[in-house]
Amino acid sequence: MIVNLTLSIRRAIRRRLTAMLFNSSRYYLARVNAEAAQSVPAGSLVLDAGAGQAPYRHLFQHARYEAADFGKLAMEYGELTYTCDLRAIPVENERFDFVLFNQTLEHIPEPKEVLRELNRVMKTNARILYTGPLFYEEHAAPYDFYRYTQFGLRYLFDQAGFEVQSLEWLEGYFGTLGYQLQRASECLPLRAKDYGGGAVGFAMVPCAVAAKICFALMSAVFYRMDRRIRYTASGYPKNYYLFAVKRAATQVLL
Repeated sequence: MIVNLTLSIRRAIRRRLTAMLFNSSRYYLARVNAEAAQSVPAGSLVLDAGAGQAPYRHLFQHARYEAADFGKLAMEYGELTYTCDLRAIPVENERFDFVLFNQTLEHIPEPKEVLRELNRVMKTNARILYTGPLFYEEHAAPYDFYRYTQFGLRYLFDQAGFEVQSLEWLEGYFGTLGYQLQRASECLPLRAKDYGGGAVGFAMVPCAVAAKICFALMSAVFYRMDRRIRYTASGYPKNYYLFAVKRAATQVLL
């Protein structure tokens, strides 16, 4: 009886969370990619490196869009132009005018080699948009290897022959906090044995239910606040985004 009730509560909370939460990171990812697309001249050749489901393809209808991914995860991929390792993209040197590189670098075991390869396929003075997590749970197993600070990103891109033009928080700290609260509301256990059992364990179950509901509500508030006010005065981002340009006469130092 108690187990069935716990499962029912868990499912109800999950359904409510899905309906209530809107991850502000998705909002900012869509916005920064839309702004990047607007800066790309008509007819430009664009590579979406690590495209996955190719969620930003529609933003580049005015350009020539190509997508590359290794295609090994158990997921539905978008239409891929190249199914390949990003360390060896099967195109000629200096092919692309712009590169999208969203939420991919953390999944690559040899990031230096991939950045060097992206540099190779880009025209001189072509630009690249990178986005990736600083604070996020392990995902896309077993292909999740690293998290990057702003200093690590500057170093890697510089060594690969890029000049970093801008490097910013993607969302504000309210978005990071919203995510932390969301995960707490989803992951906090609801079984007495997870709290050591006995009277204390059983007493913790209703406390955990109340906490999960409270965390879910607070998460929704902070997600919405993050879309309204991108607070960056303290805390840390969930993701960074970076614009860089391929340097002329590149000397690759990797």
